[in-house]
Parts: sequence; C-alpha cells; structure tokens
Amino acid sequence: MEEITALPTKQKPAKKLLDRSITTRELIFLLALVFCISPLISPPVALLMGLVIAQFIGHPYLHLNHKATHILLQVSVVGLGFGMNVTSAVKAGKEGIIFTIVSIIGTLVIGFLLGKFLKIEKKTSYLISAGTAICGGSAIAAVSPVIKAQEKQISVALGTIFILNSIALFLFPAIGYAINLSQTQFGLWSAIAIHDTSSVVGAASKYGTHALEVATTVKLARALWIIPVAFLSTFIFKNKGSKVKIPYFIGLFVLAMIVNTYVPFVNQYSHYLTDFAKAGLTVTLFLIGCGLNRKLLLSVGFRPLIQGVILWILISAAALWAVTSLA
Repeated sequence: MEEITALPTKQKPAKKLLDRSITTRELIFLLALVFCISPLISPPVALLMGLVIAQFIGHPYLHLNHKATHILLQVSVVGLGFGMNVTSAVKAGKEGIIFTIVSIIGTLVIGFLLGKFLKIEKKTSYLISAGTAICGGSAIAAVSPVIKAQEKQISVALGTIFILNSIALFLFPAIGYAINLSQTQFGLWSAIAIHDTSSVVGAASKYGTHALEVATTVKLARALWIIPVAFLSTFIFKNKGSKVKIPYFIGLFVLAMIVNTYVPFVNQYSHYLTDFAKAGLTVTLFLIGCGLNRKLLLSVGFRPLIQGVILWILISAAALWAVTSLA
C-alpha cells in the first residue's frame, strides 16, 4: 500500500530540479543576461537566447519583464542620441517624412479592412494595425487604455507584433545585403517596415553606423504619430474621457542629439554613452525573447496572426519599392 502511494510523486529529473530550486532557473537567466551585456553577443543572438530560455527554462521574473523592457528601451534610445548629429538627423528625418505619413495612413486603413474581412474582434484588429503602422509595442501600450482594450486583446496584439519583430531582426539585414541596399536605404526601410524601435535599432546596427542613424531618427519621428493616432482612437471608439500618454523620451533623445552636436566636452565622451545604449538594446531584445513563452504564442490565434503577416508584407514591400525607386 505504501509503494502504491509513493508512485505519483515521481518526476523527470530535469523538471524536478527546476521545480525544486528556483535559483537554478535564475542562475541560467542571469548568466545569459551577463553575456548579453558583453560585446560578445549581437542583438539577433540575444533575441534567440531569450526565445530558448522562454521555451525550455522559463523566465524567473516574467511579472517584471514588460516594465523592465519598457524602461530599458527608452533609456537606451536616449543614449543613442549622444552618438548623432543634429544636421544629419534632420536630413534623414526629412527623407523619411513622406514615407511615414503615407505608410501610417495606408496601414491603418488596410488593417481595418483586413480585420473586417477576417472577422477579427474590432479592438484586437485595431491594436495590431496601430502597432504595425507606428512603433509596435509602444503604440499598443499607448492606444490600449484609450480604447479600453481588455488584457486578452492586448496580449494577442503584442504577441503578433513581437513574433514578427523577431523574424524581422534576422530577415531584414539578409535581404538588405542580398539586394545591395545602401546604408540610407536600409535605414529608411527598416524604420518604416519593422514594428518595434528595439528591433529597428538591432537590425540597423548590424547593417552599419549610418543605417543606424537614419533608422533611429526616422523611427522616432514615426513614433510621434502615437499622439494623433491615440487622439483619433478616442473618437473611433467613443471614449472621449480617456487619457493619452505622450512619449516624452523622444524629447530627451532630441536633447541628447543637440548636446552631442553643440557641446564639445560631451562629444568627447559620447562613445561611452552610445556603447552603453547599444548594450541596453541588446539586453532589451533578450528580455523580449524571454517574454515570448509558449502560452503567449498560443494565445495569438490564427486570424490575428494572418492579419499581422499580411499587413507586414504589404508595408515591407511598399516601403522597399519606395526607398529603391524614390530615395
């Protein structure tokens, strides 16, 4: 009788070890985090490491992940401003402004029509469209309280965007090299067609220094469209009392650029700040990968993912045609 009651307590050795000692999971996570901080790991590899941890080990601090990535991304983007010149940034911003306006409006309209055709819940469809049109997770985070989206709707939209971001980080540089895009062309293309700022910076930094400068400037100019789109959302969903969050870190990025350009003392040490910022973005991508666990991936569903993929292919193809034909 004693032997029979003892049988159900048997577990597989690997699972037993992880379940009994949370410190084992934490140790693996922290070691990977240290590797990401070092210059040995590139942004795509950091993302891949995070995905592996999410699927096979588990994120020990998952409840803190969203806030950590949000803060770290903003601090890192401001740090990148210390490596940029105002004159060249303004030039890059002017080159991307027409592409930005047309692509944002076009993506929102096509996204609405696709959501209707695929019979996707209205708020989920809108969040996916806004994330694709502007700046991924940041746009979803800004728009979701305005339209009073539920947690499930936000999770589906974020999951869709983050899955496509992960693919873009590996795919875009390979395509850029294959078709011989210039640094300027790749910077414009990635800023328009890749959703999140972290993945834009990761892909552009792999392509070249000037590509990174163009991509960051154009992407942050694009991120400012969160404000009018969020205000528009209050009327579309008839939530006029909702509060709109303004992305203040973009102003700090511009200030960092100005200081780097016109204050010689800061310019002498700016490379330390940009190195820190690049390491921060690599860690951000690692944390994003760690957050893409099996539960989140399964929650996305087939139709929202189809909407996200179609929108992404359309905006990527249109932006690539624009930068190669018109730029």
